[in-house]
Amino acid sequence: MLKKILEWDRETFIYLNSLGIERLDGFWSFVTNITTWIPLYILFFLLILLKHRRKEALFMSLWIICLLFFVVFLTDVTKEFVARLRPNNEEEINTLIRILKSPTNYSFFSGHAASSFSITTLVYLFLKDKFKWVWLFFLWPFIFAFSRIYVGVHYPVDILVGTFVGTASAFFFFYMYNGFIGPYLASSRRE
Repeated sequence: MLKKILEWDRETFIYLNSLGIERLDGFWSFVTNITTWIPLYILFFLLILLKHRRKEALFMSLWIICLLFFVVFLTDVTKEFVARLRPNNEEEINTLIRILKSPTNYSFFSGHAASSFSITTLVYLFLKDKFKWVWLFFLWPFIFAFSRIYVGVHYPVDILVGTFVGTASAFFFFYMYNGFIGPYLASSRRE
């Protein structure tokens, strides 16, 4: 079963990566860069500040940062434990694919997918009752995660697992927030 999944993963990666168009390489290299999305992160925090009381917005912002540290830690530990080579570092296929980035650390699972989906999901959960259009923010992690296949550094399974881990972590942090921090803030308002 695992062998079949890994074969599908490799073949799907090669197919998707080969769809790349040279004149779009600059765009995808730009999109895959974390710093490109700083204006979006700022927008997230401004919207939280705009739609929640100052103290609550501060706690929500700190909680998002805690989530990010948690996901990055979990990603790094998993990468070292699994030790799966990135496609760009695999001799069997790196001559068959388009490589625009060449990180040397491990592949499984995608930290880009995990972190972007975790942040977006938690921001969505914090703002969904305030803005009907907040679901549009999910365009970011989809584009961001796909860029990792385009630039040749992640397999589809890396992206799918990263997406799952990020989303599940966000829901866990949201329920923790509502179970502990939310009630604390509500009781401090009554005092």
